[in-house]
Amino acid sequence: MSRIGRMPIPLPDTVQATIEDHAMRLRGPKGELAQSFHPDMRVEIRDKEIIVSRPTDSTLHRSLHGLTRTLLANAVKGVTDGFSRTIEITGVGYRAQLQGEKLVLQLGFSHPVEVVPPKGIQVTNVETFSPTSANEWLSSRFVLNGIDKEALGEFAAQIRALRKVEPYKGKGIKYAGERVRRKAGKSAGKSAR
Repeated sequence: MSRIGRMPIPLPDTVQATIEDHAMRLRGPKGELAQSFHPDMRVEIRDKEIIVSRPTDSTLHRSLHGLTRTLLANAVKGVTDGFSRTIEITGVGYRAQLQGEKLVLQLGFSHPVEVVPPKGIQVTNVETFSPTSANEWLSSRFVLNGIDKEALGEFAAQIRALRKVEPYKGKGIKYAGERVRRKAGKSAGKSAR
């Protein structure tokens, strides 16, 4: 059996779960979420725990076992605690601002880029740093919050793709804690051949 798939998912007292037609509907303090799963997987709620089992040991069922358990565990965590992702913007003149629901980004283009977060995702803690602050390189930072881990990750990736970090000066958008491999620039003192 899959080591991840056979672990039961604890169901907190604040979460209500129901199973209907190959989908689990969860309601918790942060909101409501529905997570579908493959029709071959068996999912049951027993003693305040969600148990996922597979019918056979075929390659398909073994691969779906751990996946189903992880997706359901993420849904339970989402409705209880939620997920967050911190985005950092680095570069001279690069910054982020929140105008109502819209996130307005200055990324070195001739125009500002306006991004509207999808339903269920909030943009919070928008900070802009001055060039004289202790953190010289960081221009702006903001946090994305939501209960659906997949939608949150997709939206964060869309924002990051607007201006990926370039390897020479490190300007662009990255996740907090992401390490960017830096390249050395041209060397001026090389001898000509």
